[in-house]
Amino acid sequence: AEYEPKNLEFDGIIADLGVSSVQLDTPERGFSFRHQAKLDMRMNQQQSLTAAEIVNSWEEAKLADIFYTYGEERLSRRIARRIVEHRPFETTTELAETIANCVPRKYRYGRIHPATRVFQALRIQVNQELTSLETFLENAPNWLKPRGRIGIISFHSLEDRLVKHSLRSSSVLQVLTKKPIQAQDSEITLNPRARSAKLRLAEKIG
Repeated sequence: AEYEPKNLEFDGIIADLGVSSVQLDTPERGFSFRHQAKLDMRMNQQQSLTAAEIVNSWEEAKLADIFYTYGEERLSRRIARRIVEHRPFETTTELAETIANCVPRKYRYGRIHPATRVFQALRIQVNQELTSLETFLENAPNWLKPRGRIGIISFHSLEDRLVKHSLRSSSVLQVLTKKPIQAQDSEITLNPRARSAKLRLAEKIG
């Protein structure tokens, strides 16, 4: 989002908004509850705010708001209350287990782990991901040559919603994809993380 290109006119821009698999698969970075690690979640290790600071010191109402807004978690208040009751937390697995134990049984054994949305929300908050995306979406059209194209790959509904509305509302872009392009079954078989990917394209008018 802070990138300032020397060449302000590109034929094309492609933005992959996904978290690096290397970061996700490195246990000590604290992004995943599948590995026991400290609650970190910082993409930039130079910044001070960590997921541990949020879950261990922020007010219950603020936690619930983050979980609902950034994780689209329906049980945000219940989960926030349980976290406050059982904190402090040191590891990803401690937090995930507490979340799993406070949700209804049918929710606990659903399609995704009950901690998934909370971990997404914490990661977004720690790294200010949506703020960075908004800045990028505002600046990127100015970096394109006339008839230059931009493609943006998002991985969850919050990102996709921002991308869709930004491309549609831009006065200098023409949307090329009425609906997002998604991975075919063959690609998902090779790369399961592509399942949630959505690609939207637009062209600069001129």
